Amino acid sequence: MIILGIESSCDETSAAVVADGKRLLSNVVHSQVDIHAEYGGVVPEVAARSHIEVINPIIKKALRDANVTWDDIDAIAVAYAPGLIGSLLVGVLAARTLAELHNKPLYPVHHVEGHIYANFIVEQADALAPGSLPSKQPTFPMLALAVSGLHSQLVLFKNHGDYELLGETLDDAVGEAFDKVARMLGLPYPGGPAITKTAQHGNPTAYTLPKAKLKSPYEFSFSGLKTAVLRAIQREVGVDHTFPSHELPGRLNDVQRADFAASFQYTAVKTLVDATVKAVDEFSPASVVIAGGVAANSELRRQLSERLPLPIEYAPISLCTDNGAMIAALGYYHAQVVPPTPVDEVTVRPSISMSDTLWNKS
Repeated sequence: MIILGIESSCDETSAAVVADGKRLLSNVVHSQVDIHAEYGGVVPEVAARSHIEVINPIIKKALRDANVTWDDIDAIAVAYAPGLIGSLLVGVLAARTLAELHNKPLYPVHHVEGHIYANFIVEQADALAPGSLPSKQPTFPMLALAVSGLHSQLVLFKNHGDYELLGETLDDAVGEAFDKVARMLGLPYPGGPAITKTAQHGNPTAYTLPKAKLKSPYEFSFSGLKTAVLRAIQREVGVDHTFPSHELPGRLNDVQRADFAASFQYTAVKTLVDATVKAVDEFSPASVVIAGGVAANSELRRQLSERLPLPIEYAPISLCTDNGAMIAALGYYHAQVVPPTPVDEVTVRPSISMSDTLWNKS
């Protein structure tokens, strides 16, 4: 079964073609990072406008790269939630139009769950550049750590569509915390890659930073960590809390900046890994996967590989950030269990949780 996947939930426009939920035939991504870097973060109106400009050419290229026509496409999957409402609308309206025009079944899928299903892509067409895909698909029960700019959560999967949300962030997602701390340090957007690069030259134990103490071991909070970094920078440069935060980067030297980046990254990642290891100990999953943009973080991969009692394989970085391939892969598994959604009933849900999706309740 060949699925066209469409993703436009934030600032990447992507379309991909995936066969049988595991074989990657094409994956075309148009990133808006350069556009939003000027503003230090994603501007929703600018993001939506960019999606409108490129989505049709992106879809056409995905079909062309996969060497398929509309006659070969069995269904369309589209990210309908969560995300920026204007961005989601562009992808959903494109998917609805194409489904109606070409008489294809349409499957709206959850963006965060899509990230998890990037780990199910284990093969690719010979024409694609070689990539480091996992050697085999995850097995159930599966523990998934989904971490990105907007989401941080632990999910236990018993099977496709049968899962339990163990915990999630109570405030800032870890990726959001990376962006905010990067601004404090005078590092460019996006903050995750900038902090990782800078941290390579720093000492992760230079500054002792706190982990949030929460009632549930599987919930996350990064707001306090972010504030702790701010206060530590203020102390380091000899100013109080009234000093304008946007002027702090100018007071830091390169050594301090690298040490703060390394200390923050180490603590943020340890928070994620501690919860993941505890969940593995309690639930004994057969496999563990990480998903989302922060899954590309090398320190997260290092700590997990060192501390998990079972081996873990990682999706390539190109499938960690937002992409249509993950949407297409998830769409395939939807198609095995649930009927397609009537085209005129597919709407966007900017803030719906995975635990509230129709797929989970089917």
